[in-house]
Amino acid sequence: MTEAALVALIRPCQPADIPAVAAIYAHAVLHGTGTFELDAPSEEDVQRRHADVCAKGLPWLVAERNGQVLGYAYANAFRPRPAYRFFLEDSIYLSPQAQGQGLGRLLLAELVARCTALGARQMLAVIGDSDNAASIGVHQACGFEHTGVLKHSGWKFGRWLDVVLMQRALGPGAHSEAGPGGVK
Repeated sequence: MTEAALVALIRPCQPADIPAVAAIYAHAVLHGTGTFELDAPSEEDVQRRHADVCAKGLPWLVAERNGQVLGYAYANAFRPRPAYRFFLEDSIYLSPQAQGQGLGRLLLAELVARCTALGARQMLAVIGDSDNAASIGVHQACGFEHTGVLKHSGWKFGRWLDVVLMQRALGPGAHSEAGPGGVK
């Protein structure tokens, strides 16, 4: 982890952060294969997504340095059915100038810690593009294990892309019954 990452502040996303979050995600949509969205959502769309995550009591974090939002991460329900309520999916995006500095690892580690404290038992990473070595590496560094590949599942930038699935247990994982906690 770099010294630059260590001076970053990881904190909950605030409404004032939405323009920066939307810009970071727009860049990922328009220039990357980590997301299979083809059109960048508006700030209003990002605000609605943020509000939805927060209404579920789930964390949405930003990495900030010198007052600038450099990246974000959040957890959301894997599926809406009640039996999945202890199983969350993560999302992490960094601005281009923040990549390769250890911020993704800091964001993911804090996200994992907060979701564990809520009582979640499993976290899934659905990583766009099997060539996305940075995201795969960040997840491996945070204890995620490869669980599968959905081959040729997305068409973007004139080519077929795989989806890599990685998963890790949170807290006791499946080694005890589900118990009380913030995850409902």
